[in-house]
Amino acid sequence: MKKIAIAGANGFIGQALLEKLSPSYHIVALSRNVSSQKSSENIEWRSCDLYSMLDAEKGLEGVDYAIYLVHSMMPSARLTQGSFSDTDLVLADNFARAANKVGVKQIIYLGGIIPDEGDPGDLSSHLKSRLEVEVTLSSYGVPLTAIRTAMIVGPGGSSFHMLEKLVRRLPVMICPQWTLSKTQPIALQDVIAGIEQSIGDERFFHQEIELGGPDIFNYQRLLKLMAKALGKRRLLITVPLFTAKLSTLWVSLVTGTSRKLVAPLIQSLRHDMVAKDHPLKQELKLPQIPFEKSVREAIDLAPKKSYKRKKFIPRASDVRSIQRLPLPPGKDASWVAKEYSTWLDRYMKGILFVKNDDKGNSSFYLRFFKRWPLLILTLSPERSSENRYLFYITGGILAKTTDRGRLEFREVMQGKYIIAAIHDFCPTLPWYIYNISQAWIHLWVMNRFGNYLRNYSGEHHE
Repeated sequence: MKKIAIAGANGFIGQALLEKLSPSYHIVALSRNVSSQKSSENIEWRSCDLYSMLDAEKGLEGVDYAIYLVHSMMPSARLTQGSFSDTDLVLADNFARAANKVGVKQIIYLGGIIPDEGDPGDLSSHLKSRLEVEVTLSSYGVPLTAIRTAMIVGPGGSSFHMLEKLVRRLPVMICPQWTLSKTQPIALQDVIAGIEQSIGDERFFHQEIELGGPDIFNYQRLLKLMAKALGKRRLLITVPLFTAKLSTLWVSLVTGTSRKLVAPLIQSLRHDMVAKDHPLKQELKLPQIPFEKSVREAIDLAPKKSYKRKKFIPRASDVRSIQRLPLPPGKDASWVAKEYSTWLDRYMKGILFVKNDDKGNSSFYLRFFKRWPLLILTLSPERSSENRYLFYITGGILAKTTDRGRLEFREVMQGKYIIAAIHDFCPTLPWYIYNISQAWIHLWVMNRFGNYLRNYSGEHHE
């Protein structure tokens, strides 16, 4: 029996895939927290933190095919510096590198329809990120099947339930210009069928296929049909001036959805999201469930619960900080990692002193107080290479010592950028003081280092 890993198995699509695929495959369900999950005959739950490449390798060990359903737009219960798109790059890069190392035969990625509107730079941040994840997952030699869709209609879908809440709560809806954009929503059952039929089929290797349901209409029509399915009468008023920021605030307040999730989704709605033709679409036998039917089924199957807004309260425990930096031509991650410590010693001259030993380890001191190091970084040679350099945070008066705190420099997007990332760092400073001092200083320093790399030439030193 073939083994299939599902990254994001706790989500609504992952749960539907578990139910559909487990009779025919051995499923390896990957999740950061599996304490509440129970493995069964054909479903094996593995704890896997995809921010760790080592965890990703262990999670994918022995797997034939891997399905990637991960995104990072939801709020985190830790302090996180960095955009969701940079975070998504790290997760996808770990997954792709690990899949290549352990011999996965195919990655299937569920992303978003990419509008055919000329310059990719005009895409919303959400769709740019989806496209970058595609590029990243295909960068290490494992054949990628990218299945792109517009809104997926099913119980638990974030975009679907966000619009459902709008219809339930607002008898009169002010409709911005984006509600006139065209969309081609697709039922969850169609998506599951498309994924299932592409597993292991070499015709779908190295392909990007856009799938949609049988109905194409604008968002105003979608809202009216949703109101009909809910048994509601709703008045829609179109207004020409209503910015994305105002829309984000409005949708977040009405639905109780985090602005971090709403903002990128609203930005994407300015595009027409209609699936393009592809020869292989004719080979897929999809149910093609009409939108109205899929909405009624999603509503009927949704768990009965109160729509009371939940307040998000972060837990102050550890830190993740991810910054995307330019990579100078002809340089690699190992060079950037070494250059960082020498640059920092020059740039912070008079304040910091950086001591590097012959094993690649670095210790950071205040220049006027060299008795105790602020931080100690220990190079992990067995987990490092020219395109990824990894240090563990092993000491210093500013850090609690753990076995997971680490700093890495890695190449992404086929060597176009460097990601500088701190993971699972536990500061010794009280949380409030850390937020207004060390956290801010780190971000400022990384921004200055990014400017240095941007302006770097072989003869130039700052």
